Amino acid sequence: MEINKIKLFAAVILAVGIAQPSFAGKLEEVQKRGSLKCGVSPGVVGFSAPDAKGVWKGFDVGMCRAVATAVLGNPKAVEFIPTTSKTRFSALASGEIDMISRTTTWTFSRDVDLKLEFAGINYYDGQGFLVSKKLGVNSALEMSGATICVKTGTTSELNLADYFRTNGMKFDPVPVEQDSEAVQQLLAGSCDAFSTDSSKLNAHRASLAKPDDYKVLPEIISKEPLGPAVLHGDQQWGDIVRWTLNALITAEELGLTSANVEEMATKSTNPEVRRLLGSEGNLGAMAGLKSDWALNTIREVGNYGELFDNTIGSNSPIGIKRGLNALWTKGGLQYSPPFR
Repeated sequence: MEINKIKLFAAVILAVGIAQPSFAGKLEEVQKRGSLKCGVSPGVVGFSAPDAKGVWKGFDVGMCRAVATAVLGNPKAVEFIPTTSKTRFSALASGEIDMISRTTTWTFSRDVDLKLEFAGINYYDGQGFLVSKKLGVNSALEMSGATICVKTGTTSELNLADYFRTNGMKFDPVPVEQDSEAVQQLLAGSCDAFSTDSSKLNAHRASLAKPDDYKVLPEIISKEPLGPAVLHGDQQWGDIVRWTLNALITAEELGLTSANVEEMATKSTNPEVRRLLGSEGNLGAMAGLKSDWALNTIREVGNYGELFDNTIGSNSPIGIKRGLNALWTKGGLQYSPPFR
């Protein structure tokens, strides 16, 4: 948009008296409470699981901590609430949680019918199959007649039916409520395969006592754009979660890390770095946040690449490659709108 048109648009807004945001709603509720209630998976190593000391860690946990830092200035000010595939949306609708940060696929019906607002895609995924090498198959197309564990109430359940129908094959579904149940069924030989998001399959495989006895088949049978979600109706809260994710992505692109972000806030001459970190401009105030909200978040959680590598990527036992989740400048799909 041309500068003159922007000025004209701003003048029209002032002329008709459109009210400025009051910053009430979920933001005020979370700040008064002093903690963020974040819905996570009950235990997927690398994504969201408590360690031996009961401290929640993982990629999705990091998103919760990022929002808590942006809003409250404290990455520890989070109450992690385990949710299942069946309870996650009702927990959000009832107000039991303020946001979902667990492997949740953005779909038309969830967005439009369930009235969820997805704040972006923090992991581009796809559904796959985890099998025992003893099964002797190298492709999902060799699995006609197989028994397959799949979680109820998920897109995985529908994708599985579509895939086998499309390829003229039959299978026997073994419905389960939790990932842990599916893994136990697979280990016991009660199902030939476990089918869910490939990221989770790699995480579960890495946590097995004998991971080399199992493999993830090469087929990806669906698009699973995963991301944090909030309820429709509170645009400002959605903006905060969305731009917190964007801040992590942009930080990686701009070379900002947990180690150098404070120094960059004072020394960088890059205009976008200075706007993002609150060294100039008023982006924080526009969202009802402090000027250094993004600086604090990046310092405490790291940029997107740091969070990825330390939880599920190259610095973790899971070792998932960035792939589609690399920055757009490095052949991936991770791309943030500009901080301007």
